[in-house]
Amino acid sequence: MERLVERLEKAVERLETVCQGPGMCADSSSKGMAQYVQAFDALLAGPAAEYMKISREVGGDVQKHAEMVHAGLMSERALLVMASQHQQPAENVFSSLLKPISEQIQVVQNFREKNRGSKLFNHLSAVSESIPALGWVAMAPKPGPYVKEMTDAAMFYTNRILKEYKDVDKKQVDWVKAYLSIWTELQAYIKEYHTTGLTWSKTGPVAAEGAKAPPAPPAGAAPPPPGPPPPPAPAPTSSSTDDSASRSALFAQINRGEGITSGLRHVSDDMKTHKNPALKNQGGPVRSGPKPFTAPKPACNANPSQKTSPKAPALLELEGKKWRVENQENATDLVISDTELKQVAYVFKCTNSTLQIKGKINSITLDNCKKLGLVFDDVVGIVEIINSRDVKVQVMGKVPTISINKTDGCHVYLSKSSLDCEIVSAKSSEMNVLIPTEGGDFTEFPVPEQFKTVWNGQKLVTTVTEIAG
Repeated sequence: MERLVERLEKAVERLETVCQGPGMCADSSSKGMAQYVQAFDALLAGPAAEYMKISREVGGDVQKHAEMVHAGLMSERALLVMASQHQQPAENVFSSLLKPISEQIQVVQNFREKNRGSKLFNHLSAVSESIPALGWVAMAPKPGPYVKEMTDAAMFYTNRILKEYKDVDKKQVDWVKAYLSIWTELQAYIKEYHTTGLTWSKTGPVAAEGAKAPPAPPAGAAPPPPGPPPPPAPAPTSSSTDDSASRSALFAQINRGEGITSGLRHVSDDMKTHKNPALKNQGGPVRSGPKPFTAPKPACNANPSQKTSPKAPALLELEGKKWRVENQENATDLVISDTELKQVAYVFKCTNSTLQIKGKINSITLDNCKKLGLVFDDVVGIVEIINSRDVKVQVMGKVPTISINKTDGCHVYLSKSSLDCEIVSAKSSEMNVLIPTEGGDFTEFPVPEQFKTVWNGQKLVTTVTEIAG
């Protein structure tokens, strides 16, 4: 009996976690709701509630982020309830109905961008990269694979969390499992109820922007809908009978032959301007040809302060165990010398700059950098290059792994002691690895970008194509 009571208490706790307001869950989904709405409520009461519970235990930015995710899930539930009671609307109306979800997705992603210095940045990134999965409702005819694709985008960061906390903090590992289970269960839910797209009711009124829906989530409320479309153009006043009569009269005039000119008035010499110059000085202005094109002058901005957004301040500082190098431009003498083994370096949005890191450090991450040169001594973990362009990285000592992801243009200069380094690349191009020679020069080797995949009867086999070298 005690075990039964304990299980019931846990179930109630999960439901209270999801239903944070009246009419949000049980009292609005128990009776009269479509089966797929009730199934979505079960997802909220299961994986989503577990994710919310663990996020509260982790606290800080993770908890705030989780509340934003919960608001997005509730916006999606509101759309599902509407679809279960209405017929499918026109595309422009459907786009308006999707606004609460799309805006809440933007809220989640903006939170990550505003908290790049967070100690739990990998958690924020995992959520931010996968939250677009809420947009499956607009992804006909294959919403399920779209959710899987968004889930895979989070794996890069969830794997980093598991690697960092695997033997340190079990709660962080449970957080990863709980979060990913939301999208895993959502894929199964879509496969059962919305295989080829959002299922709308066959009866009831057509959905409209002002259709009644459950209360909106507390965050990310949609703006008021746009005004009504412009009225249709007025119908032409002339009827088809009038048009036919006009055309008949026109053809009758043409068929008159030479007689068609009999109605023209004779123009005498004194009425011709080339024979009577005095006519040029009389009457109104002489019409000329069209004026040559001139580019319109830009309108004055009423508020000059809004022309450009202020630049973020340049940073080079140690925050806890993380070196932050951010928003540097045209800086060629950036040096980090006082390093320790437990420290990491995060380099973000630096352009036309050079950074040197001396000593031994745990890891280095280059994110959203352009034309950056990095020189470092030793890294015991990994060097990651993400979302960057035209970067050069030189190893003076040793590094076990270099990861290149979503980067166009990357040159990696290895030292003789780092030739056993593993280079992992994905969604990148124009990558070259330069190997030192005995004479002190470097020999350049391109990293393959084109591959061939074949089925050998048992599994897929992928090899580098000959054209890729």
